[in-house]
Order: sequence, then C-alpha cells, then structure tokens
Amino acid sequence: MHLALEVQVVDALEDVVSAGGCLVDYHSCDFFPERWFDLVVLQADNTVLDERLERRGYPQAKITENVECEIMMVLLQEAHDSYDNNIVVPLPSNTPLDMDSNVQRILQWVAAYKSQHGLS
Repeated sequence: MHLALEVQVVDALEDVVSAGGCLVDYHSCDFFPERWFDLVVLQADNTVLDERLERRGYPQAKITENVECEIMMVLLQEAHDSYDNNIVVPLPSNTPLDMDSNVQRILQWVAAYKSQHGLS
C-alpha cells in the first residue's frame, strides 16, 4: 500500500520538483529521487518532541512512534542510507532560536540556488 502511494507522490511532484528551486516538507525521504535535493533533516530532542506533539493534540501512540523514531535517529539514518552523505544536513529544531536559525539557513540556500541558476 505504501509503495503505491509513494509512487503517486513522486509522479505528482516530478515535473514541479525536478525543475528545481522547491522546498519539500515530508515525514520520510527514502523514496524521493536524490536528484531533487540538497537534503535537510530536521531533528528534535525527544523530550522537546514529546511535549511539542502533546501540545498539538497528537494521540499518545503517534507521539510514542515519533519519539522512538527520533531516539533511534530513523529519519537521519534513512537519509544517510538513501542519499550521498554530502547532501544530508541535520539541523537541530529544539528551540525557537534553532528554528529561526534553520529558516535563515534555508533562506540562504534558496538565495544561493537562485543566484547559481539566474533566477530572481
């Protein structure tokens, strides 16, 4: 079931994302083509993540699943297993300052991309 959905997601995004200059936010990455990305993996301390998801009203089972994945670094490992390590950039996302820093870093990457590709 998941494979069919993943193929549909890639097919739906192919034309737009392969043209470049896109930001993609998704909970997994291993099925996306490497050619699409300079990859970023956001990470959060498991205690911070637990409290964040609880405040958002997530069911306890989903909170537990997400926290366990973060503890075991599942998404970071998935990114390292799926892509060249040079494009895997873990960014801490624990505090508002971290998040602001991440936004600024991503904006810098977007500006550099636009400059390198003659986009305004």
